Amino acid sequence: MQDHYGGSCPPLAEVEAALAGRPAGTEFLVAEDGADLAGFAAFSAIYPGPGLAGGLFLKELFVGARHRGAGHGRALVRAVAQEAVARGLKRVDWTADAGQPALLAFYEGLGAAPKPEKVFFRLDGEALARLGNCSR
Repeated sequence: MQDHYGGSCPPLAEVEAALAGRPAGTEFLVAEDGADLAGFAAFSAIYPGPGLAGGLFLKELFVGARHRGAGHGRALVRAVAQEAVARGLKRVDWTADAGQPALLAFYEGLGAAPKPEKVFFRLDGEALARLGNCSR
C-alpha cells in the first residue's frame, strides 16, 4: 500500500510495532490468495449516527495490484458489512478519491451510494498542532 501511494515502506519491525500499538478499536480483515496477502480492510466502530445508531468506518480498503479484479475487494467490503450486521450496526461509511472513476463505480456496484450532502474534512499538520495545543 505504501508503494501504491508513493510512500516509503518502513522496515518490517516498525510495521509490526505500529500494528501492535494501534489505537484501541481498530480492526483488520485480510484477504489471502494462497500464501499471498492479497489485500486488507481497516475499520473501527463509530457512534452515534442517525437515530443514535452505531456504524463502522472503513478507513482503508486496499488490494494489491496483482490481486485486483479477483473479487478480493468485494469480499473484504462484504465481510465488513457482515460485521456491521452481526453487531446490530446500521451503516458502514468511508471516503473515496473523487478523481478515481473506476473506484467510484466499484463502490456504487456494491450498492453504496455517494452522499453529496456531506463534505469530508481533515484537521492535520499546522492546523492540528495549533488547535490541539491551545488551552481550553
